[in-house]
Amino acid sequence: MPKHRLLYAIKIPIKQSVMLQICKLNINFAIMNTSFDSSNSPLVSFIITCRNLPVKQITECLDSITGLSLRTQEKEIIVIDDGSDVSIIDCLEKYRDEIIYVRQKKNGVSSARNLGLRMASGNFIQFINGEDKLIPDAYEHCLDIVRYNVPDIVLFNSSGKKKETSSFYIPEPMDGAHYMRHNNLHATAWGYIFNRKILLDLRFNPSLLNTDEEFTPQLFLRAEKVYSTDIVAYSYKKRPSDSIKDKDPRLILKRLNDIEHIIFHLKELSEQLPIADSQALQRRVSQLTIDYIFSIIRLTRSSKQLSSRLKRLEDCGLFPLPDKRYSRSYTILRKLTKNRMLRKCLSLVLK
Repeated sequence: MPKHRLLYAIKIPIKQSVMLQICKLNINFAIMNTSFDSSNSPLVSFIITCRNLPVKQITECLDSITGLSLRTQEKEIIVIDDGSDVSIIDCLEKYRDEIIYVRQKKNGVSSARNLGLRMASGNFIQFINGEDKLIPDAYEHCLDIVRYNVPDIVLFNSSGKKKETSSFYIPEPMDGAHYMRHNNLHATAWGYIFNRKILLDLRFNPSLLNTDEEFTPQLFLRAEKVYSTDIVAYSYKKRPSDSIKDKDPRLILKRLNDIEHIIFHLKELSEQLPIADSQALQRRVSQLTIDYIFSIIRLTRSSKQLSSRLKRLEDCGLFPLPDKRYSRSYTILRKLTKNRMLRKCLSLVLK
C-alpha cells in the first residue's frame, strides 16, 4: 500500500494560533520530528507552496513531478497551502495516493517552506512554487547526478519561456564557497536540489521578504559538492502580484528594509568565517548591495531615500563598493553608483 494517501481532512492545532488541515491516511509522521533514517527515506521530497492559485496550475505542477522516473517510494510530494480562501482538497482526488496536503493559516511562503522542511523525510529537497513546474527531461539529468554522485547541491537554470536544454554533461563538482567566489549566485530557492544533511538548523526567516537571499548563500557555504549544470530544468510563471508590489509604498519600504537587513546580516556573518568562506560571502554581499542601490532608485525615485540609505551602507563599510573584478557588469555598475552625478543620471534613466 502506498505510504501517503489523501483521503480526508482533519484539523490539528499547532501552537494554538495556527490550524493545519492535513490530508493523509496515516498521520503519525511526527511533524516535530527532526531526525530521519536515510536508508529508508524517499530519495527526494518535493515541497510545493501555494496560495489562491488556479487548480490547473497546481495540477500541472504535480504532473511535472509524478511524470518523473522516480518510483513511488523514491519521492515524497508535500503541498503546503498557505491559507487559500478555499481549500483545493477536493480537486486533488486523483493524487490521493501520491501527495501530502497541508493547509495552514496564512503566514507567508517562508513559513510554508519551513513547515514543509519539518515534515519532509527525503534525503534531498526540492522547492517548487505551485504555479511553476519542472521540465521533466532536463530535471531527469539532475536526478541522475543525485542518484550516482551523491551531491550536496545540483544547480540548474530556469526559464519563463519554453526552452530546450543545450547539453546534458556532468560538470566537475566544487565546494560551495569556491562556486560563490567565482560566480554570481542566483539565490532563488527553487533553482537547485540539495542534500538534506547540509541543512542542519538553517531555516527561512518568516519575517522577511526576499528571504531566499539570506537562506541560499548560507546553504551553499555548507556544501562540499556542488554541481553547476547549464540545463533549463524549471519553468516559472511571472506572478501578477509582482507588479502590484512595485507600486505599493508600504511594500516598497518593507522590501528595501528587508534587503538592507539581509545585507547587514550576511556582512556580519562574513566577518566570522574562515578566509575562503568570507571572500565568497563578501562577493555575494557586494552583488546584493548593487541590486539594492538600483532598487532604491527604481522603486522610490527619491534622492532623500537614496542619500539616507547610502549613508547607512557607508557607515557599515559597504559603500563605496569594493574595487573587485567580480564581473564586467559589476565593474561598470560599481563606477555608476560611486559617482554622484552618474547616480543622478541613472535615476533619470530609470524613471
